[in-house]
Amino acid sequence: MSDMNAFRDAVTAWAAGGSGEPACELAGRLSVRTVVLLEGLSDAAAVGALAARHGRDLATEGVCVLPMGGAMNVGRFSALLGPRGLGLRLTGLCDEGELGYYARGWERAGAGCDGVFVCAADLEDELIRALGVERVTGLVREQGDIRPLSTFLRQPAQRGRTPEQQLRRFLGTEKGRKIHYGRVLVEALGEQRAPAPLDGLLAAL
Repeated sequence: MSDMNAFRDAVTAWAAGGSGEPACELAGRLSVRTVVLLEGLSDAAAVGALAARHGRDLATEGVCVLPMGGAMNVGRFSALLGPRGLGLRLTGLCDEGELGYYARGWERAGAGCDGVFVCAADLEDELIRALGVERVTGLVREQGDIRPLSTFLRQPAQRGRTPEQQLRRFLGTEKGRKIHYGRVLVEALGEQRAPAPLDGLLAAL
């Protein structure tokens, strides 16, 4: 896993304007075959948790899960890594509102457009709907966050929102919370099937 992390870091440095030699060398040495381009760390936490739940070690399989720090970066990463770059297979998970970025990025990279799995609002929304408000609220309680949630729900801005929307907003109110709950919510699925975009992504890897 540490070697795949090194590859991910090398690609990120390359996308920021650094040399591509380290990424190229690591891609060959690690037999990287697929890169999963994700918006951020919370998505990566959820994908990693789902893979572990199915007993899969994606790094060993030659799959690099790569959070890009925002969907607008997908064009740069896909150009470096796709058919016109390192020649790796591209796949990814995005929100419906970000699909345009991915479609244009895939086109620039010369990749097929069938490797992107789309969430209706975002991945947290998909997981909250899959688990239900009562179960997610219980998980928030188990994680010791029920007091911050109660305080958040008393804010006037939350009064017109559905319980699902309120929980989704709450998960993004503190740095690191979305990352933490990306793993927690996936692990809470148990034998329940993951939301279709996440399930489809893992099946495609």
